[in-house]
Amino acid sequence: MIIKIALIISNTLLLTGLLSSCTFNPEKSDLAGLNSRYNEEDPTLSGDGRWLAFVSGRRGSREILLYDLQERKFDDLDGLYTGQEIADTPSLSRTARYLTYLVTIDGRPEIALYDRLTRRSDLLTQNYRNSVKNPQISPDGRYIVFSSSRRGQWDIEVLDRGPNIELDIADGTLVDAPDQ
Repeated sequence: MIIKIALIISNTLLLTGLLSSCTFNPEKSDLAGLNSRYNEEDPTLSGDGRWLAFVSGRRGSREILLYDLQERKFDDLDGLYTGQEIADTPSLSRTARYLTYLVTIDGRPEIALYDRLTRRSDLLTQNYRNSVKNPQISPDGRYIVFSSSRRGQWDIEVLDRGPNIELDIADGTLVDAPDQ
């Protein structure tokens, strides 16, 4: 009788342990691996091939993740967005200093630029009256190309961030702004 009770308790503890290990906690999910059992889409590589940005659903909502292919780990994107918005369509500059992405705020798509050095995002099309989609940043981070519906159809536009921005240069060398 005592052996039966011990066996029942042992099996119950084993079953409880197995069930608890199968539950998913989005706050404590393992981000160590590149792929997960959740949707991973819209991948983009930095110009130097080291960084990979993509949209993932692994933490319970769509978010942009940045993965260092050389170190095989995720990088923090503090300041990318607050989590109340929907982020999509990432694009990386040469060394992934700059990341452009589409963010939907209150149902309206906006193009945002994230600077990994300053850890902040800026909306680039906040006062733009038309719909925008598919932002792509140039390797040096100066130009952003995107589609807009300005003329009632999808057209291509190029946004020049100006000659005085800090360019994303492969070795970090400062570059003089061109004469104008």
